Amino acid sequence: MRLVLLSGGSGKRLWPMSNDIRSKQFLRVLPTEDGESVSMLQRVWTQLGEAGLRESSHICASRVQLDVIEAQIGQASFIEEPARRDTFPAISLASAYLLDVEAASEDEIVVVMPIDPYVDGEFFSSLKSLPQVLMESDADMVLMGVRPTEPSSKFGYICTEPELHPNGVFDWKGVSSFVEKPTRDVAEELVARGSLWNCGVFCFRLGYMKRALSDRGLPLSYRNLSEEFLSLPKRSFDYEVVEKASSVAVHPFSGLWTDLGTWGSLSQRIVDRFIGKGRQFRCEETHVINELGIPLLAIGLRNAIVVATPDGMLVADKEMSTQVKEIVAPYAGRPMFEERRWGLYRVMDYQELSDGTEVLTRWIELLPGHNLSYQKHERRAEMWTVLEGSGEVAIDGRLVHVTAGDVVRIHPEQWHAIRARDKLVFIEVQRGSEIVEHDIIRRYHTWGEIVDYLAITGNRRSVDALSMKTSSISSAP
Repeated sequence: MRLVLLSGGSGKRLWPMSNDIRSKQFLRVLPTEDGESVSMLQRVWTQLGEAGLRESSHICASRVQLDVIEAQIGQASFIEEPARRDTFPAISLASAYLLDVEAASEDEIVVVMPIDPYVDGEFFSSLKSLPQVLMESDADMVLMGVRPTEPSSKFGYICTEPELHPNGVFDWKGVSSFVEKPTRDVAEELVARGSLWNCGVFCFRLGYMKRALSDRGLPLSYRNLSEEFLSLPKRSFDYEVVEKASSVAVHPFSGLWTDLGTWGSLSQRIVDRFIGKGRQFRCEETHVINELGIPLLAIGLRNAIVVATPDGMLVADKEMSTQVKEIVAPYAGRPMFEERRWGLYRVMDYQELSDGTEVLTRWIELLPGHNLSYQKHERRAEMWTVLEGSGEVAIDGRLVHVTAGDVVRIHPEQWHAIRARDKLVFIEVQRGSEIVEHDIIRRYHTWGEIVDYLAITGNRRSVDALSMKTSSISSAP
């Protein structure tokens, strides 16, 4: 069995913590037994290891998510999506990858699931039984359906036929129809009829997906399908494939399953009522998350969620916080916080001066042994002020040791990179006519490549920043 984990949308309902880069599955807010905070991704990845499923798992995600995935769980089998384009294109691409790149057999059984459910170990035990259900039911596809704990309008429903195999070892039913996020009254009727929540878990043979791609005239090679990815219909896998299958079975699951897609549901799993600098006073059922370096006081709030990040601030009633996605669209600009494999950055300030000059200030934390790429900019200058730690800077064909108090000035068209010996914290001020991501020309990514290049050009030499008497590097008084 191969397991494909879909790392999908940006989770705008969890704004302002969640953005186009730091999607909801990467938020480190879930408590562990040892008192640490982990993300939904980290929690699921740990559970996969405990269930013996990690080695057969593949993560399907866009390239912009690769850095944060590796920062949180390390190396994993990664299937790159050219863009976010719903579950049908994602599962089609993952199937092509397994058939073409991994040379998997058409008889290989694949289970697809979201990367971020809040579940217990029983969920993965049930997941491992899906291949047997597929073979026993002789269906084109098997879904996992969750037995509802309440008539909710937040989820889709799988409507089942009468029990088809009640005396078998594996419990499964046939599927008669699907209902997408019904009204409360309809949900009550569906639950009374024994319908199940659709938790987005699919099980099928790769040969079935190969035929589905061929029938639609889509390429079977991973490379060609990647090139045509943006032309694939932007539709859900349920609509495009499952609902058109000739026979579908569903395996009911009765254990813990929660979708932490809103502040109301996520706050139920957050132990600390206040995270960050400040406090709450005489509040009831209220959670506060403050990622800013200034104090936040919450007084007299009831059933509220308060979140302050560099991307924005949210103060909302927990029940009404589900409307964030629709309201925030005009205010969702460039991400102001990003976690990378080398560390993280947080935008502290952005200003446009009277003459049109743009100034962006970032707090950057570089992990020991990691580095930023060897790069230059055409439209902006930069200044790094080292606050903590030590490292070395590659600039103007030389290596310069830096430590707390040193200031590095980088001019436009000047090649530069920085590496941390121990954890390196510095403030970066960007100043130029236009501050955009595409104003970066990269030459080398690893520190070894940078050092080798300096050696080949004959310019490699190492000096202390304190001894430099140039305009590029100086020591703060």
